[in-house]
Amino acid sequence: MRTKRFPMLLAATIAAFGLTSSVFAHDGWKALPVHDGLDNPSGVAVNPETGHVYVATHRGVLHREPHDKDGSELHTEIGGYSTDVYGKGPKYNIGPLGVAFLNASHLIVGDGSRPDGEELVRVYRIESGDHKEQKEEDAVYTLGPIKPGEQTVKGEGNFYGVAVGAGSIYVTCNGDDTKGWVSRAKANGRPGALEPFIATKEAVEVDAPVAITFTPDGKTLVVGQMGEMNVPGDSLLTFYDPNTGELKKKLETGLSDIAGLAYSPKTGTLYAVDYSWSEPDKGGLFKLDPESGKATKIVALDKPTALAFDKRGRLYITQFGTAKEGSSKPPGSLLRIKAGL
Repeated sequence: MRTKRFPMLLAATIAAFGLTSSVFAHDGWKALPVHDGLDNPSGVAVNPETGHVYVATHRGVLHREPHDKDGSELHTEIGGYSTDVYGKGPKYNIGPLGVAFLNASHLIVGDGSRPDGEELVRVYRIESGDHKEQKEEDAVYTLGPIKPGEQTVKGEGNFYGVAVGAGSIYVTCNGDDTKGWVSRAKANGRPGALEPFIATKEAVEVDAPVAITFTPDGKTLVVGQMGEMNVPGDSLLTFYDPNTGELKKKLETGLSDIAGLAYSPKTGTLYAVDYSWSEPDKGGLFKLDPESGKATKIVALDKPTALAFDKRGRLYITQFGTAKEGSSKPPGSLLRIKAGL
């Protein structure tokens, strides 16, 4: 299978409980392991009503009930995805990427398991308390593919980030590097067609829109422009009008590879995870100033990929980690920081 440019965000194996970087914290905050042994986890979402946690991994989307005590089981919610290969040096396997809730009963899953121009965004009905595994094709709605055409020469794919707001679904795309599309599907009722919407590379002259979220008031779309994997410090924080696609503001952050963005529901503070491909020891969770772009490190992490708050203000983070010598255990982990950020 051919390789594709973006998120070479997958680094092989770690034993999460052996990590020192996963528990180092600034000002007393600690990101503690909830589940380890995950296979390339790249996305996380929390049901806004039930608090159930959903994690996208290479093998599919996993589901965790919101027990206060760690050790609750992860069940496969959606399986049967294909595998694609990413990377030009090390090569990594990936399936689904970004996840977000359309509403409390419908989960959106961005696809990374096929070639560009063939990948899809799926919407699944989620039944609370039902652990019956769904297959990829069981989606109630399928959006895409975005095939080669006038707007995108290669077709689009690598649907990494998903956000819902302003009556639409927004998805970051990493197939056509010359455009850097954020795509949109209007979703007042049944979701409409998924179409290229904002050519971010043309707007900000930096590659790879990856992280995406909305401001707490729902009026502004916030995109983390990852930049080049081998160039440190080039990630941007950008703000767009979700209706017109107009760029409102772009800020330099000094971060290297912003992979996830989320606002705290308790404090309204904006947080980012930086994968930091070229300098992994500098990766972590950061507080971002939305006026200046200044990044303040909160917790050191080992190749983090996504983050999501629950309604209580607890923060869940996925990370790929680094292989522990001699271990054959899948490396990824789901971490949690207690409420209060």
